[in-house]
Amino acid sequence: MALAIDDSCINCDMCVPECPNEAIAMGRKHYQIDTDLCTECEGFYDSPTCIAVCPLDSIHRLKGT
Repeated sequence: MALAIDDSCINCDMCVPECPNEAIAMGRKHYQIDTDLCTECEGFYDSPTCIAVCPLDSIHRLKGT
């Protein structure tokens, strides 16, 4: 299970405090999700909160997960 942030991210900082696993950090141009740390909020929330708070729908499930 893992999520990814696409290039439409504007670095608004909404997703960072929502991640219970501290899997979101600034990448080269925009925020990125560490797939080794991302659990899609399993054990914390019913669904990934970063997706819910993203104003541009920049966060998506990786294919095959």
